[in-house]
Amino acid sequence: MKARTHDGGGAAAAVDYGTIGSGWAGSRRPDERVAKFVADALGGARSVLNVGAGAGSYENVADAVTAVEPSASMRARRPPRLTRAVDAVAEDLPFADGEFDAAMTLFSLHQWSDAAAGLREIRRVTRGPVVVLTCDPATVRDFWLYDYAPEVLDTEADRFPPVDEIAAALGGSCAVDAVPVPLDCTDDFNEAYYGRPEMLLDPAARQACSAWSFVDDGVRERFDRALRHDLTSGTWDERFGDLRTRPTYEGSLVIVRAMP
Repeated sequence: MKARTHDGGGAAAAVDYGTIGSGWAGSRRPDERVAKFVADALGGARSVLNVGAGAGSYENVADAVTAVEPSASMRARRPPRLTRAVDAVAEDLPFADGEFDAAMTLFSLHQWSDAAAGLREIRRVTRGPVVVLTCDPATVRDFWLYDYAPEVLDTEADRFPPVDEIAAALGGSCAVDAVPVPLDCTDDFNEAYYGRPEMLLDPAARQACSAWSFVDDGVRERFDRALRHDLTSGTWDERFGDLRTRPTYEGSLVIVRAMP
């Protein structure tokens, strides 16, 4: 979450969220089934810290949420019903030791410049569970998208910290659980399209997944041509068509829950 580039307020991430964030309101909509995994992991905690909160997805999983978001453009996209986000970074949180019942960071950890330092800081200010919704880089490349745009998933695998490093930074007792992605998942990260490949032909859908911003136009154009060809010819369905009717997909999405 600490800056590598700046978008005009506080510390911004390595991605230009002033650009890609504009597509998140319609695409990055929280999925209720994923939200239940997060809520269960929080264990009914009342005061919850949300680090790397973005526009506030999934903040309805707790009664009282304090949001931290360093990107000015993302803070501006938070709806009025949510509390105003604190301009701060994970590595330097302006809170007292043990101030919160629980903490969460969702789809954010890969944006931080020092994930281990940020996680240790979250642990410092949290009395109870710390919940991390992230992708396991060891399994990111297992998704069919790797056959069409390997550069995108190579980028994701390189950016996401290994699960064992997350656990080590948080300390205490850690549990790691796979999060099944529903076929009609509303939170449109890459694996949400596991059985709906046509959706990834929409540039707006790809824009909602930050890894696509790290590849050039040539990669995107090659992906578009290859997937369109295989969908038209039936090749994609011959290889992966069973995914169209699979109700859930267990890919790289995991929840890490750490207790002190």
